[in-house]
Amino acid sequence: MRIGIVKERRDHERRVAATPETVKRYKAMGLEPLVERGAGIAAAIGDEAYEGAGARLVDGPEEALACDILLKVQRPTDDETARLRSGQLLIGMLDPYMNREQVEAYAEKGLTAFAMELLPRTTRAQAMDVLSSQANLAGYRAMVEAMAAYSRVLPMMMTAAGTVTPAKVFVIGAGVAGLQAIATAKRMGAVVTATDVRPAAKEEIESLGAKFVGFIPKDAATAGGYARPLTPEEQAEQARIVAAHLESQDIVVTTAQIPGRKAPRIVTAAMVAAMKPGSVILDMAAESGGNVEGSRPGEMVEIGGVRILGARNLPSKLAPAASILYAKNLSNFVQLLVSKDGKLAIPFDDELVKGTLLTHDGKIVHPNFRPAS
Repeated sequence: MRIGIVKERRDHERRVAATPETVKRYKAMGLEPLVERGAGIAAAIGDEAYEGAGARLVDGPEEALACDILLKVQRPTDDETARLRSGQLLIGMLDPYMNREQVEAYAEKGLTAFAMELLPRTTRAQAMDVLSSQANLAGYRAMVEAMAAYSRVLPMMMTAAGTVTPAKVFVIGAGVAGLQAIATAKRMGAVVTATDVRPAAKEEIESLGAKFVGFIPKDAATAGGYARPLTPEEQAEQARIVAAHLESQDIVVTTAQIPGRKAPRIVTAAMVAAMKPGSVILDMAAESGGNVEGSRPGEMVEIGGVRILGARNLPSKLAPAASILYAKNLSNFVQLLVSKDGKLAIPFDDELVKGTLLTHDGKIVHPNFRPAS
């Protein structure tokens, strides 16, 4: 069977779905990797590296798009989708909640489509967990960008001319991205506080040397480990605590997102107005509706002297590292679907397969996306 890797064509995407290391793994599985020329250039991987690993280089996307298995970072463009054929496997971050009509197109095409962001959050799935691998890098990059926009320094500096006090950093949301943002700020010498509503968050925040701020509602975490939507009363209490704390902060990073829903609004315009001039807010959820009122994806907005940065595809800005991790996630998943002799053997009763499988045999099979009967 042939496994195809094409150059990503969506805006602001520099990652690639396979590396020379995973090409070697696919060869060992008995698969024939086809890589579009230039697919890895933006991720600092040259064509010769793929060829040296055993891939066959192809000009343009057509041959790679026709492979038995197609690996993608982001969902296919409309043009790419139109070129796919019945029976192919499509594996990538397909963003099905925000693109339900494309899920229908996969079914109509007869594709067996897997959305990797739907992978169950279990111990066994960790080596395939694209959300965690990419969020880890996103949290690091978020703090780096926030620091770059901040006009002062993060660590305490004691000099003959006097002492520079450390910056105060507040991270809202302590999932994978938030915890990495906390760790990065601590490494840079900032005074770090953080908040989250999930029961496990307080201990994780404190384990990194940060101070927990806020309260934890009862049963605040879902079975998948995400925060559930708060009640109006809980929202009001959380907002009160956050608003009071924001006034003294220099850098704020917001990370709160809920799969399949618009990101919760946490920082209002009134809260921004109460912050110190020169403060910086980086909204990691800007692309999914925004945690911060006034944030815009890919832009910096200044309101009353406070800079608001709207994040856009942060992992792509670290494309070489992000591609290495993402490609390993995918190769671990592909290994589930292929037998030892290199033939397709999808274990449809496997929880990881059932959790990610969107369409098969001309139908939408994932329960979250099946049409109402």
